[in-house]
Amino acid sequence: MKIAFNGLGRMGANMVTRLLRGGHEVVVYNRSIEPVEKAVLEGAINGISRDLMIDMILSPRVVWLMLPAGEVTEEYFTFYLNKLSPGDIIVDGANSRYTDSEIHAEYAADKGIMFVDAGISGGIWGLTEGYSTMVGGCNGAVEHIRPLIETLAPAPDRGWGHVGPAGSGHFVKMVHNGIEYGMMQALAEGFELLKAKNEFDLDLYQIAELWRDGSVVRSWLLDLTAAALKDNQSLDGIAPYVADSGEGRWTALEGINLGVALPVITLALQRRFLSQDDNSYSAKILAAMRKGFGGHAIKGE
Repeated sequence: MKIAFNGLGRMGANMVTRLLRGGHEVVVYNRSIEPVEKAVLEGAINGISRDLMIDMILSPRVVWLMLPAGEVTEEYFTFYLNKLSPGDIIVDGANSRYTDSEIHAEYAADKGIMFVDAGISGGIWGLTEGYSTMVGGCNGAVEHIRPLIETLAPAPDRGWGHVGPAGSGHFVKMVHNGIEYGMMQALAEGFELLKAKNEFDLDLYQIAELWRDGSVVRSWLLDLTAAALKDNQSLDGIAPYVADSGEGRWTALEGINLGVALPVITLALQRRFLSQDDNSYSAKILAAMRKGFGGHAIKGE
């Protein structure tokens, strides 16, 4: 397929590379030119501007947005909504709030344009491992972009799914991120407790490594924890400051709205808030994990 792709950040650039390797033609645009130049060297087409790039693809045109959720995505969505034609497709791959995606789908439908919300997990490792992709939208739109999704996924028949109507993809990704908060917090607290048992002089890297094989808690997050501890068990240089993307907040609020108890996810979210004025080892572990899977910046001490 030939598509227009906006946004070459940490994930977007790797997604374009994976699409190119899968045989797709990708016209790219980014506000800063350096990622565009790099993508062109890999085989992408320079879209020059977000206006001109849509003239480089054929109808039904597919425009993929991989931009920060909120104002930037809103701006680009509105821009393309006024540029595209009936039958064209807009895909939002950002961590947008699912309610915004529902509204965008309605606006698009009024103009005969199809909207797909794609919740994407995989971080900076998605290029090699594939991206778990949760897709919302009408059947026709999803089937049209299916070759793209299958290329991005770990395998054509694994790691992706059409989960429901517009908004559902971002809803499922929101819950996914809420679960992620809870899992990370449990690991972080466990390692803080291990570290506090001074009389045993425990080797935390050794413990993380032995848990990676055969243990019930073996996981990718544990793999990342082990990697962080390998040469720096004290986690020097990592400030105990843990940011939140917003999806944990939305998950907790959704639980309140639906009357569903989410104590672990909510407390994990609150723990991230506390980390801004904290000096705990568990917060350092959390920061190290976020850098490991998503390339998120770590604040130095």
